[in-house]
Amino acid sequence: MKVIRRDDRLWFSHRGERVQIEAWGKDALRIRATRYNWCSAENKALSEQILDRSADVKVSEDGLYGEISNGRLKVTVNENGVLRFYKDGVQFLQEYHRNYDFSASLHSICMKLEGRMYEPIVGGDYRATVRFEANDGERLYGMGTYQQPYLNLKGCTLELAQRNSQTSIPFVLSDAGYGFLWNHPGVGTATFGRNYTEWKAEQLKEIDYWITVGDTPKQIIENYTAVVGRAPVMSDDLLGLWQCKLRYRTQEEVLSVAREYHRRNIPLSVIVIDFFHWTRQGDWRFDPVYWPDPKAMCDELHSYGIRVAVSVWPSVDRKSENFEELYERGLLIRTEHGAAQTYDYQGDCVSIDVTNPEAQQFLWNKCMENYASYGIDMFWLDNCEPDYGVYDFRNFRYSIGTALEMTNVYPKMMAKTFYIGQKISGKNEICSLIRCGWVGSQKYGALLWSGDVNSTFESLKDQVIAGIEMGIAGIPWWNSDVGGFMTQDCYSDSFKELLVRWFEYAVFTPVLRMHGDRGPHDIPSLSDLDYGGGYLYTGHDNALWDYGEEVYEILLANLQTRLEMKPYLQKLYREASENGSPLIRAMFYEYPDDETCWEVEDQYMFGERYLVAPVLQAGALTRKVYVPQGVWREIHNGNVYEGGQWIEADAPLQYIPVLEKM
Repeated sequence: MKVIRRDDRLWFSHRGERVQIEAWGKDALRIRATRYNWCSAENKALSEQILDRSADVKVSEDGLYGEISNGRLKVTVNENGVLRFYKDGVQFLQEYHRNYDFSASLHSICMKLEGRMYEPIVGGDYRATVRFEANDGERLYGMGTYQQPYLNLKGCTLELAQRNSQTSIPFVLSDAGYGFLWNHPGVGTATFGRNYTEWKAEQLKEIDYWITVGDTPKQIIENYTAVVGRAPVMSDDLLGLWQCKLRYRTQEEVLSVAREYHRRNIPLSVIVIDFFHWTRQGDWRFDPVYWPDPKAMCDELHSYGIRVAVSVWPSVDRKSENFEELYERGLLIRTEHGAAQTYDYQGDCVSIDVTNPEAQQFLWNKCMENYASYGIDMFWLDNCEPDYGVYDFRNFRYSIGTALEMTNVYPKMMAKTFYIGQKISGKNEICSLIRCGWVGSQKYGALLWSGDVNSTFESLKDQVIAGIEMGIAGIPWWNSDVGGFMTQDCYSDSFKELLVRWFEYAVFTPVLRMHGDRGPHDIPSLSDLDYGGGYLYTGHDNALWDYGEEVYEILLANLQTRLEMKPYLQKLYREASENGSPLIRAMFYEYPDDETCWEVEDQYMFGERYLVAPVLQAGALTRKVYVPQGVWREIHNGNVYEGGQWIEADAPLQYIPVLEKM
């Protein structure tokens, strides 16, 4: 064991392992460890320039002990290579160590378990495990979108991998006053157990994590987003209603819906053209049979003040006009075994490898030529996890490495492709609707949504949780499909109730967007061919007026509430860009000193002003709401409440409880 100081870094070697600790941002340190001779120069998620990396480093004369401090955070290492973490001199975290240790304050147990462990992969790198002692009673939050009803992640095991409706963003916030980023884009697991916390990677060259401290969640998230990036300010034109369905099959279908919104004098911010408007996957262009004049379509939509978004998938059908060139140039994701196929929905497909700059340029050039040049304003980057026919990450390889080591960064690279492409083409206000992301996706105008989720009240509760967790994980632009995506009978009374409750909730989320596959699938296709824009099924209509007059009047009234909030929404988006604050905020974000606010999981703050309590049960006409300190007014019925208590709030079908702080 030998601890030394190198510049402003603490460095030590221990049994063939090399560890480097350095200041990285405010009250923050970055820890890297490797079995190779040196740490890599890659910053991964830590993308922002940090000008001041000075730290206070102390090393004992015998080289068996060292410590490094940056502001309020200090890390020490003892003669066994065990790390301990201190905030203002008080220990809050310690590596898990069950091996020979002669320090009396540590466990001296001969289990041969250490805080950092490596399992060699024959012919390759390492599987690695990092463990920390669990803190009794600690509460943990963040990590992105997982379809589960738990806001406090203590006791949960989470897969570190991207899937449809799962977005893995490995940042966790603790009520002990720290934030922890697992700075590795590969597949693994995070386990927040009662006995220990464990981060596991299936393949890596170096362990890499970052940690910061603060007095409040707001301080911690500000420190975190300062090193991984923050969202730009969203365009004011996108703050109203977005209209979408599965799927508009023709140019005329899109225009007829837009014309009806215009006739009814209902402002529409965006209309979204969903998948299979194309000839084949990977052609990245409209089918001219059903979309004969995209420019004229865009011109008319723009005349109504509507922006136009179009779906882009990364999958490339072998029969696509672009497949051979992409394949020959090595711009597709590669398989390690078996057939060269990664995706099998409606075709034999391989996805483009957007980790490769050449592939990024190819994809953007096609979308510029075939979409943006006609006036398409925005892109819906669907299936961008990427969606695999089988999620066997051992079988896929990117230009930057294996899927096991790198796959989680793919959706971030997809967002970057369209952000940089549009920037170069002269566009300043950029927003891409996207199904997945990774740490820092917010930098590239990524508006995440929660994926293809079920149309149930249970799923609605999961989305409430997901929206809160995504904000903690650094992603302020987020939304969900109003009503859920998968519906068997969209005209049933039960679905109409769900749709209303979901819409009322979505009014108080960053983006309000109508979307879904509205069953039953009893609408004939437009073509007998097995390809092109006319052959695939479609769902039933999904505009505000398509569910009957009663539903229409409720949705319209709630949309008006949304439109009246536009100045407030503008303020929240500016704040997200300035300091990383999410729009959807856990109760404890605004009230960290209120113990109950750390426990409430089914309500949230929308910014600092509005307390939102979605209705999450069918048939419910009231619901319990916890009201924190202060005086609050319910915006719909005018009732006034003193804080610091639970109330039974009215929740007729026409609205959900929303309290404004007075």
